[in-house]
Amino acid sequence: MVEHFFQGDLTPQPMDYRLVALSLLLSFLCGHVVAWLYVWTHNGLSYSRSFVKSLVVLPVIVALVLMVLSNNLVTAFGLMAVLAIVRFRNVLRDTLDTTYLLSGIVLGMACGTQRYTTAVIGCTLMAAIFLYLWITEFGTRQNYDVILNVNWSRPSGELPEVLSLLNRHARKVHSANQQTVGSSMELSYRILMRNPALMEEMAAELRALAGVEHVFVIAAENQSEI
Repeated sequence: MVEHFFQGDLTPQPMDYRLVALSLLLSFLCGHVVAWLYVWTHNGLSYSRSFVKSLVVLPVIVALVLMVLSNNLVTAFGLMAVLAIVRFRNVLRDTLDTTYLLSGIVLGMACGTQRYTTAVIGCTLMAAIFLYLWITEFGTRQNYDVILNVNWSRPSGELPEVLSLLNRHARKVHSANQQTVGSSMELSYRILMRNPALMEEMAAELRALAGVEHVFVIAAENQSEI
């Protein structure tokens, strides 16, 4: 029975397992190219690491879907019916969750249509891809730990006092925004901490500084790259 896995799919037009593996690997590489381009060129405020991972996985899933369908109209209608049922019963907000769901559906269809070679190779490669994305945290591009917003009521010439305090706690301080509102200034910084565990201690020192009226601190991971 094991020999069926290496003799090709049990269909009218069997597919060589080497072509299956080549197609899936090539689609994986193409997905990487698209994902890296997205990471390098994205300039918007909303950046999702989960979406970047999905760009890597989706080409592999699509390639696997086309292998399973293989010009079979009945199988195509079956896939549409399954997707419609799942979409009706569930609302998925995470694109990576969607890719996991699609992977399970397509692999189940591969087994159900006796495409055992495609199912085994596809399942092995998909599992390896998901593990790779998880272990490497693929798509991460943030280079700071803390997003800091400060309301400063003293003259702008005295801002070095704030920067001196920040530099004691930070490896890198980037001024993201500086805006005058009435008699005060709204300052926004992106900070790479020397020790992220001391984030609250830094905020407490800022609040105690004369001229600082409001301090708002948030971990960068809680705002973006989810």
